[in-house]
Amino acid sequence: MKKKQKNYRFFYFSLAFLLVLCFDSCLLKHLKKEAQFAYRINKERVFQALRDEEIPLTVSKQLKEETKESGAFSKRLLSYLITKETDPDTEKQLMIRLQRKNSAILNEYSLYLEAIWNDITYFPVPISKRNEKATVSYSNSWMQERTFGGKRGHEGCDVMAAIGTRGVYPVISMTDGVVEKVGWLPDGGYRIGIRSPSGGYFYYAHLFDYAKEFEEGEAIKAGTLLGFMGDSGYGETPGTVGNFPVHLHVGIYFNDKDGNEISVNPYWILRYLDDKKLVYDY
Repeated sequence: MKKKQKNYRFFYFSLAFLLVLCFDSCLLKHLKKEAQFAYRINKERVFQALRDEEIPLTVSKQLKEETKESGAFSKRLLSYLITKETDPDTEKQLMIRLQRKNSAILNEYSLYLEAIWNDITYFPVPISKRNEKATVSYSNSWMQERTFGGKRGHEGCDVMAAIGTRGVYPVISMTDGVVEKVGWLPDGGYRIGIRSPSGGYFYYAHLFDYAKEFEEGEAIKAGTLLGFMGDSGYGETPGTVGNFPVHLHVGIYFNDKDGNEISVNPYWILRYLDDKKLVYDY
């Protein structure tokens, strides 16, 4: 009898041990799932904010003024996108939590935000020195329906010309960078794409003509004359024009860690740059 009791005690002990292991394993899996879920929710929230949510002009200007050192602005803006608070204490507490959880959000999204906000310098269309009627306008046309080449969302913002003549308005680079793509696209017409130093891709489309013969890989500076506003595009044949009014399509993109291209709403960035315009003699 005593021997059997010992065996029973061993059995119960083993069972309890296995249950603890099972519980511990389930708990770890639950915590892992919870962490992944939290990461995914924050990731989607930040992406959504970058894509189509209003970043108030007062907020972006405030944060730019308060954060001078490299990387500080992107962290504060990341904090705002997640918490909707702009004060540095909220940012500090959020960063502590993200670091404590070893969250990929901290580094990943700081890089994404820097890819856009750290490099922008000028509004893409200068002010006319000679003609006060040569103004431009733009509205939040983000993801409005387009049908050329199939139904799709409008991944950009259109800067419209008050003077609807091809070749009047100069188009300049908003950033330093390297020419990544240049030439004809059926939907974008004559376009040029600039990769900025922090990794943002700035896309200028529907040009009438280029300022010169650009080569892929060529380095340029912010404010460099890229070409002139036009109405090229919506045609397979290079040089197709006349399918829409004269305007500049501005697109802004970055690549995530998996290489997926993410389009960002340029409207709020253009708003931020609205008082940062060069003056050209045209």
